[in-house]
This record gives sequence, C-alpha cells and structure tokens, in this order.
Amino acid sequence: MEPRFDLNANELGAKIGKRFANTSLAIMQSSLPPSLRELVELRASQINGCGYCVDAHAKELAAAGEPAVRINLVAAWRESTVFTEAEQAALALAEEGTRLGDARHGVSDDTWALVRKHYDDDQIAALVYLVAMINAANRLLVITRTKGGSYQPGTFDSAAN
Repeated sequence: MEPRFDLNANELGAKIGKRFANTSLAIMQSSLPPSLRELVELRASQINGCGYCVDAHAKELAAAGEPAVRINLVAAWRESTVFTEAEQAALALAEEGTRLGDARHGVSDDTWALVRKHYDDDQIAALVYLVAMINAANRLLVITRTKGGSYQPGTFDSAAN
C-alpha cells in the first residue's frame, strides 16, 4: 500500500501540524525522562499498528542508548523483569488510555493509583497528554498510510526547534 496523503504538504495540514508539534514540544520540555516518553509512545504505537511511529520510537530509544532487551520487551512488559515499577505504571496507563474502546473502565483505579504513586502532578499532566498525543499521531499516520522504516533518529528534536 502506498501512502495516501502527505499532511505536511497541504497548507492547512501543515498549519494544524505546527500546533500539534507545539503540544508535543511542551511534553518534551516536561520533567518526564526522555526514555520513559519513548517507551510510552512505542507501546501505544505497537497497539495501534502505526509502523512509522514504532520505527521512530524504537530508533530513538536505541540512539539514546536504551538496551535492546528493553526495546524488544516493551510489547511484553508485564511478562518481563527489565522495567521499573514506575515505568510499568506509565506503560499500563499507555495501554489502558490507548484501548479505551476495549475496556469497560477506561483507565482503571489501580493503574491510576500506581501512576499517582510514582509521578508528581506535572508529570501526570505530561503523561496524560503524551498518551493522547501519541494516539492522535498514530491515527493520523495510520489513516494516511505513512510507512515505517525510513525514520532517522533526532528528526523529532530537529522539528521541535
């Protein structure tokens, strides 16, 4: 399947994309560790089947020195020993916040309690927006059939400047 549409090549698409990028920049400037942001974005992207985003976030993690075992186990984080309790709380929030239509409860009280245990209010705000934004990005790129494989690490950072 070929890509359907380049949102950035369209004047209105590019205008909206700049606002989208500004929200992402605010999240990047939060106190959430970059590796945690990438892990959360990778997990949501895996669930949503966004090849471009899976490619991008896996490559960003690798470029930042994240061990391959952690990148490879994101999809099976519950069945692994390589993530901290705080990271597990964020990954649970990412999954439950991504699978809203699959769950009766949305984000469970248990997951929310774990998130509250490990993150301050600013970090929680950043995490909630991060989950929402990566889900929106996944949908934009899946709808337009943007393929994975060509992402170069650092592209997001250079686009944010």
